[in-house]
Amino acid sequence: MSAKQLQIAAIENGTVIDHIPSSKLFQVVRLLHLDETTETVSMGYNMSSRKMRSKAVVKVANRFFTDEELNRLALVTPDVTLVIIRNYEVVEKKQVRLPEEIIGLVKCSNPKCITNNEPMLTRFSVINPATGTLKCHYCNHEEELERIKLL
Repeated sequence: MSAKQLQIAAIENGTVIDHIPSSKLFQVVRLLHLDETTETVSMGYNMSSRKMRSKAVVKVANRFFTDEELNRLALVTPDVTLVIIRNYEVVEKKQVRLPEEIIGLVKCSNPKCITNNEPMLTRFSVINPATGTLKCHYCNHEEELERIKLL
């Protein structure tokens, strides 16, 4: 690393979310309620990256995300890298991926879908992870990740 590169302080325990598209950073902050935490949150925005043109990075001290939070994150920013830190050491590193099935997180945009007319959880299958295409279990309506509305 050259002397001119910006660094974000290390955390003793917590989670690093790396390779966030810069345009999605503030959506990730809202989605994970990081604006409401009392823990230290460090963010880098429009950082240079070999993997992507520019990226954002978020470090959250003393916070480890649930599977539901990671599923919500995958809906907004699939393929981010999640790094778990304990005692300043990386103990786990993984790619966040879309789950095969998404229950209760996405609203169906079909106004005739039963989930929009009855009190029940929505249920979508990921039919094409590469394009981010979801299919409603009840009405077979297809949704693209760029157009979904989170519940």
